Amino acid sequence: MVDQTERRAPNRRATVQPVTPGQRAEQAARTGGEPTLEFADMVPYDAYVQASALHKMQHPLSSDPGEMSFLMVSQIMELYFGLTCHELRETQRLIRADQIWEALAPLGRAKLHLEGLNAAWQGLRWMSPADFNRFRNLLGEASGFQSAMYRQLEFLLGLRDSTLIRPFRRQAEVHAALSAALTTPSLWDDVLALLARRGFDLPDDLLDRDVAVEHDPHPLVEAAWVRIYDDASPDNHLRLLGEALSAVAEEFGDWRWNHVKAVQRTMGAKVGSGGSAGLAWLQRSMARVVFPELWSARTAM
Repeated sequence: MVDQTERRAPNRRATVQPVTPGQRAEQAARTGGEPTLEFADMVPYDAYVQASALHKMQHPLSSDPGEMSFLMVSQIMELYFGLTCHELRETQRLIRADQIWEALAPLGRAKLHLEGLNAAWQGLRWMSPADFNRFRNLLGEASGFQSAMYRQLEFLLGLRDSTLIRPFRRQAEVHAALSAALTTPSLWDDVLALLARRGFDLPDDLLDRDVAVEHDPHPLVEAAWVRIYDDASPDNHLRLLGEALSAVAEEFGDWRWNHVKAVQRTMGAKVGSGGSAGLAWLQRSMARVVFPELWSARTAM
């Protein structure tokens, strides 16, 4: 059976045609610099961005005008989760190939995407408990806790808990993707393997452990980062990698803290929509640190 994306692809390829700089110059000369207003098919921008499809994906459950903000900001965050995962997977690919300098670019983009993710919270700062309560009950058990793409992001960053994929058991494709992510080395696992290849003394039981289990901080990993940071030369790419990873971890931590603040502001310590303890559950989850030895090593520097 032909996949839906495969059916759409030919039309998209037919609509979004490559254009050379010379062709652009000729077009501008013909139109006197005015934009093109006639197209044989759908507008190329719409064919590429799928804007028409994006703006049909909002289906509020109430007539409350504020719900649209809540829904669309949630969708924007989902897109940022996916984009950040894309950059971190590219980082992994390059680190596995020992291309540390090249890995800094996708890591830098991931940090900027996380900044955008954090900025999205600003679109909900207007929401008071009364505002949220006008439509909250209509959401039923729907909760951000159930975001599969957020789980993908956590797994990539090394925060791993196999119980958190259970809600997706009846969504076979989503569950399979999460199971695969859980049993694939995280970005931090790949960094540890890189350190071992670069001659740092890391034990085999750390490098060959079950990656589905969350990594426990190890003193030899901390010692490796102390040594790396002791070399301040500009060609110390491992030190640059450490700083880029730290920036990503900081932005991710900011997102988790912003989530806590948003819950405090809109619902206090009420039970969460997904059945958790809500605020208390989020606060406990923040104790799990991303790239832990990068932070503990700073005490010994």
